[in-house]
Formats: sequence, structure tokens, C-alpha cells
Amino acid sequence: MKLVLIVGDGAVGKMTVGQELMKITDLRLFHNHMTIEPVLEIFNDFNIDVILKLRYLIFEEFVNADVPGMIYTCMWAYDCHEDWEIMTKILGIFESAGAELYCVELTAPLDVRLKRNVTENRLKNKASKRNIASSNERVIQHTKNHRFVSRDGEVPISNFMRIDNSNIEPDVVAKMIKDKFDL
Repeated sequence: MKLVLIVGDGAVGKMTVGQELMKITDLRLFHNHMTIEPVLEIFNDFNIDVILKLRYLIFEEFVNADVPGMIYTCMWAYDCHEDWEIMTKILGIFESAGAELYCVELTAPLDVRLKRNVTENRLKNKASKRNIASSNERVIQHTKNHRFVSRDGEVPISNFMRIDNSNIEPDVVAKMIKDKFDL
């Protein structure tokens, strides 16, 4: 079992790269909005407790399933204690099942990410992003308020790579990941 964690700031391309990586590996994609969108729809609110319960349930069931592994995409604010607690729990679920852990950190400047914030694929898969002004404001505020690029050695996963994917197509990034980690 493998867990490929794809992290980065908002609209950096995590889901799109994950979709491309899923096409060229046997890994299944679980992007964070697969739990965010239904919770928003049902509760009309970003209920983080429900979102996390759903995610943990999926992770706990997944590690017992007969599958090669998962690609999980999410934002990881390295300066946020709560994000560290969440990531520690997720990694622990997979580590306790003997999974091989990999982490890919995607980076791109704000202007690139704001352009990506309105792409057809993003809007199709993330209903909460369809109010462009509000979505752009969240991307800007996240960038101002938190640090989404790790410091050297900060990520506690030895199989780690950082990619500035500003000018690299998602399928090429996916191939880079597959080749680097021999997925």
C-alpha cells in the first residue's frame, strides 16, 4: 500500500496533477474537495469536524481494502498547529497499516494560481469555487495568512519532492512523480 500526498497552496494544481497521476498508476485519487463539497451542500457550512470525520473514516477503511494505494491532495499550512495534528493523524493511519509514504509539494506564484482558480476542471469538480470573486479572495487570504511551502527537512516523510509547476503541464508533473518514486 502506498500513500502519495500532494500538498500545496490553493489552486496550485493538486487535484489536476492527482488526476493525471491516477491515469498512469494503479493508485486511487482522493482529493480534499470530495469531502468538502458534500458537507457544504448538506450543512450549508464548512463544518470541519464532519469533513475530518469523513476523511478519517475513508482513510481507515481504505488501508484495509485490497488496493495498491491512494493519492491524497490537500492544503498543508506548515505554520498551523491544527494542520500538523491532522497530517500526523492521517500519516499515522497509513503508517500503522505499513504503507509506503510519499509527499509531493507543488508550488506556483499567486498570479499563476489565480489563473488556475477559474479553470474548467476545477470549477467542474469543486462547486464551492464557482463564485469566482469569493474563491479568489480565499486563495489570496490563505496565501497571506499561512505558509504552504515547507522549509528544508520540515516534512516528516523521507520520500519527498517539491515541484514548481508554474510552467509544467499536469501530465508531465505526474510523470515526474511516477518516475521519481517508481510508482
